[in-house]
Amino acid sequence: MSQTQKTWDHWKQLAARYQTKRPRRMLALDGGGIRGLMTAQVLVRLEELLAKHYEKQAQIKPGSFRLCQFFDYVAGTSTGAIIAAAIARGLSAKEILDFYREFGTAAFTKRPWYDRWKSLYGDGPLASKLKEVYSTKATLEPQHLKTLLLVVTRNATSDSAWPITSNPDAKYNAAIRPDCNLKIPLWQLVRASTAAPVYFPPEVIQWDRDDPNKSFVFVDGGTTAYNNPAFCLARMATEPAYQLNWDRGESNLLIVSLGTGLAPSLGNAAEDPESNLAANAVNALSALSSQASFDQDINCRTVGRCTFGHQLDREVLDLVPRQEPSDPNSGVVPLKQDLGRAFLYARYNAELTQAGLTALNLPRIDPHFVSKLDSVDAMPELEAIGIEVGKQIQLEHFGKFIDGSLFLEN
Repeated sequence: MSQTQKTWDHWKQLAARYQTKRPRRMLALDGGGIRGLMTAQVLVRLEELLAKHYEKQAQIKPGSFRLCQFFDYVAGTSTGAIIAAAIARGLSAKEILDFYREFGTAAFTKRPWYDRWKSLYGDGPLASKLKEVYSTKATLEPQHLKTLLLVVTRNATSDSAWPITSNPDAKYNAAIRPDCNLKIPLWQLVRASTAAPVYFPPEVIQWDRDDPNKSFVFVDGGTTAYNNPAFCLARMATEPAYQLNWDRGESNLLIVSLGTGLAPSLGNAAEDPESNLAANAVNALSALSSQASFDQDINCRTVGRCTFGHQLDREVLDLVPRQEPSDPNSGVVPLKQDLGRAFLYARYNAELTQAGLTALNLPRIDPHFVSKLDSVDAMPELEAIGIEVGKQIQLEHFGKFIDGSLFLEN
């Protein structure tokens, strides 16, 4: 169904924003536990840059800008889902940063030792904070959001990834369905996305109140292939099966992707390949999540056109198109030269190694101290890393997507 043929009544107050065909901007936020503080600080910087730009254009009044006005679709996994939902609800980046500062210590307060066989942390403080920030009445229905939202979780009952969108036209969002996705409380959906095994207990959601067979157990979205949800977001925005049908192309679609830090852990030496197998088992989930994020990233850089990103490895480098592809010092191909890619893509992240932190002018930070998902004691250091990563953002990375208008409510 084309944009002009379909009806828009069920989009409610979002109809005015989405029924007009125009270039679209999207934001994807990785999972990473308390390291989401880094993301929050990067978003503060991004919001400041965009606010100054649009204030200068006289499109907005000073102090009124929100990221939900710029980004048409926001996606998040785990800790990224917390932030993405807050953006979709209309919170400012500074409000999100304040929330993280408050929530971190409360959410990562360990259970009594005799209760830790269930999980290291209880879900009470986290659930309470999510209800407070989003409201217990908010769902994925369009009247509760300022922009489209995608939350990634994993249905452990069916052993499948569930990227759940607020797109009112999506198949499982039809209002006539008794198991309509849009009816699920927003706080509970985000809580499901953050239910990291070992750290937090699973979340049980009865998808259809009248059908007990539609009760599912959910665990952290970071246990899927979409801990970095950027490529999943691109697919769900453009593939016709998902009923949004946004146009592909470097002038039609922008994806900004924020990571929570690359934290590689060295494995066994060749001389003793089977040593420390217990530790290897503990690190397996982290390793799988890291590799899945890498795969999503490199997919975006090859299918899309990367305008900024860290070096992936010594073979492919950063995949930013250059005059001499094998020479990282050669000139970047100007964005006015369309290369026929599916979208523009900018990726901001930190390498949590001694070399990576030194490159960010933070040589005194211990990478092991800031790498854990529950490094609450390292919250000030995580913020410092986020501030430095935020300095890498330049609006030029977004090409002509900063030239368009913002979504301003009537």
